[in-house]
Amino acid sequence: MTPEAVAWDDADVQRLTTDQQAEVRARYDGKNEPGTPPSASDVSVVLLVRDEDGTALGCGALRALGDGVAEVKRMYVVPSARGRGVSKAVLRGLEDAARRNGWTTLRLETGPRQPEAIGLYTRAGYRPIEAFGAYRGDPAATDSLFFERVLDQ
Repeated sequence: MTPEAVAWDDADVQRLTTDQQAEVRARYDGKNEPGTPPSASDVSVVLLVRDEDGTALGCGALRALGDGVAEVKRMYVVPSARGRGVSKAVLRGLEDAARRNGWTTLRLETGPRQPEAIGLYTRAGYRPIEAFGAYRGDPAATDSLFFERVLDQ
């Protein structure tokens, strides 16, 4: 599985990110995710994984935060494709893109009701950190978990 770079407004990316947000709201009793939602103006990298027939299976994006740091946004894999390595392929692709862009550190926000995400990130070498950026002081982020990985160059 090789992720392909696409635009934020790609129809498949928009469908997957809408599904991701619906799943997040269902897991968190209708609450929206904290922080500033990503947009075409602030997302620098968007990756999409498709199966052999072209069906979109998963996506992820990066938002530059400055000082060599980027944030992982909108990681999502359709339920029918989970357990097939799609999320690992997207995350590896995002890390490779970060290195190409000169970013040395990736950060992310997730939540305690997303054990699959927590497992993916910790197995990939992400470690817990304090809230960062727009999440600091955000009352909607009080239950959030934050992770960081310094990338091998």
